[in-house]
Amino acid sequence: MYLTSDQRVAILLHEGIRGDHGKTGLTLLRYGEATVVAVIDKDCAGESLSDLTGINCNAPIVDSVSSAIAYNPTVLAIGIAPSGGRLPEVWWQEVKQGIAAGLSVYNGLHTPMASDPELQKLLQPHQQIWDIRQEPQDLGIGKAKARSLSCQRILTVGTDMSVGKMSTSIEFHRAACRKGIKSKFLATGQAGLMIAGDGIPLDAIRVDFAAGAVEHTVMKFGKDYELLIIEGQGSLIHPGSTATLPLIRGTQPTGLIVVHRAGQTHIRHCQDVIIPPLPEVIHLYETVARAGGAFASVPVVAIALNTGHLTEREARDAIAQVEDETALPCTDVVRFGADLLVDAVMKML
Repeated sequence: MYLTSDQRVAILLHEGIRGDHGKTGLTLLRYGEATVVAVIDKDCAGESLSDLTGINCNAPIVDSVSSAIAYNPTVLAIGIAPSGGRLPEVWWQEVKQGIAAGLSVYNGLHTPMASDPELQKLLQPHQQIWDIRQEPQDLGIGKAKARSLSCQRILTVGTDMSVGKMSTSIEFHRAACRKGIKSKFLATGQAGLMIAGDGIPLDAIRVDFAAGAVEHTVMKFGKDYELLIIEGQGSLIHPGSTATLPLIRGTQPTGLIVVHRAGQTHIRHCQDVIIPPLPEVIHLYETVARAGGAFASVPVVAIALNTGHLTEREARDAIAQVEDETALPCTDVVRFGADLLVDAVMKML
């Protein structure tokens, strides 16, 4: 299940365009196949979506679900991730209004909606509520089975959370497909699953089974593709992140791409935790992936630099500096495309 091109979507994005919890909705705007007919953000209602986000989408920004209904959506996608994983009551009431008006709901929050009695009473046969963050059935522990696959498995890893690992993965996948490579993008978060459908909601899976769930997904697709590109989560550097190690163990990657926000020196919400110089970050990831020789050596093949806060000239200077510092290819995939990453992986092969 995922958002397809025949669906008309309104994205609930209150305080997400200018705020810091709208990553899911903004990703749907940039990469989703479905037609976005309205974006709901009371703080930005009436403003230009493309001017605010830099995303080529002319959907109107409206102040409420009630206003969005005038644009005839069929789906309400929850595009925000407020603290605590539950919508404030006033926004919850808007979801109820959307269901009462006949919309299906795609929910990426930790708090489930499909089992809510109030919402169930409002549902009609043609409607559905998809709670994306659901743990798969029949989970087991990881056993490093992905080593048996002949396909290349590239995992994006980061210096922090929310630095662009998903965007990098999607841009890399699309560039590989354009070059005729049989590539598959595997999502591990709610936005990626809404866009691609295939993958797992990693942060909904109990930590004991996380590597096994990743491994199961990789094994499911690995024999049918030349290249698997796995969406990274979290960071080994972030003190609150538990997602990156299961991804490394479950994918048994053949290569890594490090994603970093240009100029960032500390973990965003932990200012007392520094981000080491990129050569040290590269050494960290390669060392952890190898596990002292228990697993194969895994090279970092390129750096994906997030330069969205810089001018184009500043971005090119930052990219050049990173290439000098790391001796690796570097680009901003959103700004300049991901062909460089594809070339780096093919050169490695």
